[in-house]
Amino acid sequence: MSGLVPYSLPIQGLKIGIHEYEFHIDREFFEHFENSPVTEGDIDLTLILDKRPAMLLLEFDFAGTIRTECDRCLAEIDLPVDGVEQLVVKYSEETEPEEADVIFIHPESEHLNVAQFIYEYIVLAIPIIKVYDCWEENPPVCNQEMLKLLDAQEQPNEEEEGKEGEDNPLWKELKKFNRNN
Repeated sequence: MSGLVPYSLPIQGLKIGIHEYEFHIDREFFEHFENSPVTEGDIDLTLILDKRPAMLLLEFDFAGTIRTECDRCLAEIDLPVDGVEQLVVKYSEETEPEEADVIFIHPESEHLNVAQFIYEYIVLAIPIIKVYDCWEENPPVCNQEMLKLLDAQEQPNEEEEGKEGEDNPLWKELKKFNRNN
């Protein structure tokens, strides 16, 4: 956790108002999270902290790339990710249940470590299907051999298409319904 000290914001003694922090997220950051789906990244993050008398409002604005495998061709790609997330930090001496975008800290807390929130927001920004328009890059990073193999699999030849319908008894029964109309 000592590598995440730069993400620990001093909130005790911080003046009321808006404070801005800049972070660069890279491989070193992701190494601190066990079993992370992201191991390498190049992300710039701006954190706006609005300190108010009874709470803190944090806005995380990030953009960059993460290193991952393309779901289309399995090549290593730098997948673009970006997002803007907000977090409300309220003070409470009681242990309160956390909500989605609201957390509670003790009023005498000196620091707030935002590393876990940064990590979660980046991971949640990863699209389910990891592809992007890599044809714009010169040279394209796509694995052309894999794409040719996939294309060949998707386009069966005409002989196979004809046989598939003839051999299947379900197709024969369905064709009867079509003829009756």
